[in-house]
Amino acid sequence: MLRNLAQNLFEHGQVTTTLAKAKSARPFCERLITLAKRAKAGELPARRRVIQLLGDRAVIDADHQEEYEGMPLVKRRKVLRSRSGRRHRLGRASGGLKFTAESIVRRLIEDVAPMFADRNGGYTRIVRLGTGRPGDNSPRAVLQLVGKEESPGSVTRPEKVARRKRADARYKAAAKAVAAGEARKSQKPAPAAGVEAPAAPEAAPGDASAPGA
Repeated sequence: MLRNLAQNLFEHGQVTTTLAKAKSARPFCERLITLAKRAKAGELPARRRVIQLLGDRAVIDADHQEEYEGMPLVKRRKVLRSRSGRRHRLGRASGGLKFTAESIVRRLIEDVAPMFADRNGGYTRIVRLGTGRPGDNSPRAVLQLVGKEESPGSVTRPEKVARRKRADARYKAAAKAVAAGEARKSQKPAPAAGVEAPAAPEAAPGDASAPGA
């Protein structure tokens, strides 16, 4: 379980799981990054230890993931392995292919470890999510690499339900109607300057309402 979480973390930059699993995987991932930094410096025992702990899973770059999923099985095998049967590990196009697979160990050592060359620890962080896991309502969290994380608002904000969406639509329609009414009032033409108001009609003789009657 820890190996799979670490592989997904180094492949995607973050992984969503339960809070308990994220807390368990965090020290394991940070230990791997420390070993990868030593392997990047040329220590062969550290590289062997990374391979032993992490495994050597093949990963596809995110830019080609959709194309890879639409390939038939025969072409997928060509992307993963060469004609000799040796696995592609560098992620470089070869053999007439647009792209090939990359080793998760290589990505960790060549891409992830240099990000933390000047850092002595604290390579990851845990962001708690506001919603529980469907089914058992277990608290969830996002385990992220520092420097690759999204803002907490974009991660923790829950998706709006249909009732909330309808209420927001009604509120926007009402606000638009009020704004349109105020605009019409402000555009009402004022009386022209120099134009006198019409005089009141003169009262007829004998009218009781006339002044002095």
